[in-house]
Amino acid sequence: MTSPWHDYLDRLPKQVAVPPVVAAGKLVRGIGLTLEAVGCQLPVGSQCLVQTVEGEIEAEVVGFGEDITYLMPTEAVRGIVPGSRVLPLNREGGLAVGMGLLGRVVDGNGQPLDGLGAINASTRVPTSRPPMNPLSRRPISKPMDVGVRAINAMNTVGIGQRMGLFAGSGVGKSVLLGMMTRGSEADVVVVGLVGERGREVKEFIHDILTEEERKRAVVVAAPADTSPLMRLKGCETAVTIAEYFRDQGMNVLLLIDSLTRYAMAQREIALAVGEPPATKGYPPSVFARLPALVERAGNGSDKQGSITAFYTVLTEGDDLQDPIADAARAILDGHVVLSRSLADSGHYPAIDIEASISRVMPMVVSDEHLMQARRIRQVYSNYKQNQDLIAIGAYAKGSDPRIDLAIRAEPAINAFLQQGMKQVLPYDESLEGMTALATGLGQG
Repeated sequence: MTSPWHDYLDRLPKQVAVPPVVAAGKLVRGIGLTLEAVGCQLPVGSQCLVQTVEGEIEAEVVGFGEDITYLMPTEAVRGIVPGSRVLPLNREGGLAVGMGLLGRVVDGNGQPLDGLGAINASTRVPTSRPPMNPLSRRPISKPMDVGVRAINAMNTVGIGQRMGLFAGSGVGKSVLLGMMTRGSEADVVVVGLVGERGREVKEFIHDILTEEERKRAVVVAAPADTSPLMRLKGCETAVTIAEYFRDQGMNVLLLIDSLTRYAMAQREIALAVGEPPATKGYPPSVFARLPALVERAGNGSDKQGSITAFYTVLTEGDDLQDPIADAARAILDGHVVLSRSLADSGHYPAIDIEASISRVMPMVVSDEHLMQARRIRQVYSNYKQNQDLIAIGAYAKGSDPRIDLAIRAEPAINAFLQQGMKQVLPYDESLEGMTALATGLGQG
């Protein structure tokens, strides 16, 4: 039986000179994260087995140069010596997907991590696909209930929207993802825990998700101690699984934690194979892969469902001008910013409604809803701008009616924006609370 690679060679025009395919090769050098081999002319993305003194490890072709093929191991490198044999890995292509994925935890290759046996997969799909024709997508026209009042009311998300959660470390990104997983009205929830702490995987599954919620969720885990290749695959596998359920006509909530770790994994791989660094050490390929990943989410065609996606973005030093944060903000449909000062004061979820925005909110809510949210934001912003004067007693009551209103309304607005970690507040209930709050603030 001929391989897909030989079939590809057979289809090439006969006048094109094609180098012969060598079945096996050998390692000539291993530096840092990469292995260099000769004699195995395989396409980028091919899987290989590297024979070591301790057994075999899997690797993937990530680049080439003249006669050298660059390999990236998918696991820890042990027992490799010069001259180790490199063998092509004959494996059925694509990712195994099906309804049997629901309730399961898998790694970046789609292999089960939960000890519940093999996954009952009905089909296989490629982990990458051609970009969707933008004109074939349905427009975003309906609001999405995520069960979080501050988002439902103040930064309403549309079904099929791509949003970013921007924050530094330790301000509640993962907890907010768990709140949305519990409160979402989506048919299926796909969670990608990529490059984060390993303990968060079990905590997310057992502490944040109930048994009923796990039945409609798929968790893809590639923690920080896995190879950069597995972290890269973790994000792409989560998106591929979400695409499968969207193609079945379902509304999917995709949660990726985090997009920054995806970019860092690509940076590690690109620098290891010699790509020159550009902005803050990130090679150009990073900024090419980010939109390619994000654009795979969204509404499908009229016969398909939708993928509403949230991507967490780690802002180093709480700097929103970080290169990855800046690039993500440009390609996403909005962003929710989590404030460290709010988190330090015990305000959860620590959503900064001044810095957050949903770009599709005007298209999915009524004019009345939009005006009420704007009114609350104006009063809240007025208080924040004058908070230092108020705190030190430099503001004299009665000097400005707008500041007087902001001082009176601040406790009610803060109470409205806060919510318990295990509390679910539906969309309609969120709107009722917002209407009552905005009515108390008046129209001026």
